[in-house]
Amino acid sequence: MPGRIQDRVAIVSGGSSGLGRSICLKLASEGAKVLIVDLYESPRNQTNQTTGKADDFNNRVSDSESTLAELQRLYGPSHSAFAKADITQASGVEAAIATCVETFGRLDILCCNAGISVESTHPRPLGVHETSESDFDKTMAINTKGVFLCCKYGLTQMLKQDMLPGAKDRGWIVNTSSVQGLAAYYNTPAYTASKHAVAGLTKQIALDYAPHRIHVNSICPGFLRTTMTQNLQNDPKLQAEIDSRHPFGGMGDTDDVAKAVLFLASDDCGWVQGVNLPVDGGYMVM
Repeated sequence: MPGRIQDRVAIVSGGSSGLGRSICLKLASEGAKVLIVDLYESPRNQTNQTTGKADDFNNRVSDSESTLAELQRLYGPSHSAFAKADITQASGVEAAIATCVETFGRLDILCCNAGISVESTHPRPLGVHETSESDFDKTMAINTKGVFLCCKYGLTQMLKQDMLPGAKDRGWIVNTSSVQGLAAYYNTPAYTASKHAVAGLTKQIALDYAPHRIHVNSICPGFLRTTMTQNLQNDPKLQAEIDSRHPFGGMGDTDDVAKAVLFLASDDCGWVQGVNLPVDGGYMVM
């Protein structure tokens, strides 16, 4: 049924590329006003030509339509906006929340989606004994601290604003964890640790804010065809190995996961709280 989140206001961190872009488009298609929060307005470059692996998330392309441009083309200029923010810094996150309220008047849906996999950009997989402290710190700062800060300031706004007329719930938070927040994968210690932390943080926030009628859940995507998995997609042997671990026969599309985000951001999740939901094509049952 269309218009499931009509006129609700959503923030999507990491909304310029990959899964974040699909989330923005899905929420907007169901009536939400969307603030895209990212360091860059343009999407990520897919493959580093030197290494053949996923490119660094700071490297962007300029010849592709941005998420903001697509949203405004599809739904008009008044239903979306962009805020540049470093989600590892409290001041940046707080400013992004303020921009959302200034632009759209409130905040109803918070999708803490921004994340990186530094390990995927290396020429070869690295175990813990080879992983640099800087890689670990950077991963935890973006993937875990970033979720904490977005939830902290998002909750602050949700708690002080009036509920929407006729609404039974005050807000909806959907964090992006991973199947690697539920189980380990080979030689990705920083990423796996960060996503387990997101899964645990989601449960804690869900417990503490249920009395305030704020839904807090996470999605745990399986392997998706995104820039982050270019190292797998560019290696036929690795691609075949990953495909064999999915009962549905291969990696998923970001739109598959965005549909689950929509569910967790709507009234349809009225009795759902603190769930780390696998959206993985059956990866976790193998």
